[in-house]
Amino acid sequence: MVHQIPIEDNLDLHTFRPQDTKSVVEEYVTSAWKAGLNEIRLIHGRGQGIQRKIVHSALDRNPLVVDFWDAPESHLGATIVNLVSNAED
Repeated sequence: MVHQIPIEDNLDLHTFRPQDTKSVVEEYVTSAWKAGLNEIRLIHGRGQGIQRKIVHSALDRNPLVVDFWDAPESHLGATIVNLVSNAED
């Protein structure tokens, strides 16, 4: 099933099936970068940390990601992502 989601500075992954998380994160990062966003927030929830591990694994391998970290106020329920600059000089 194809989901059309708006490209904003945050994405709540609760609406997606866990087995789709990796591909959703990869596609969202690319779309956010193309839209000119420098920082995004991925909301994966706390639970047992499975979604968080999938998200971090996908981000760790993505060349558009400069760095990422757990959003401190979310108590491991969200990840902040810095993207490479796509500004043209």
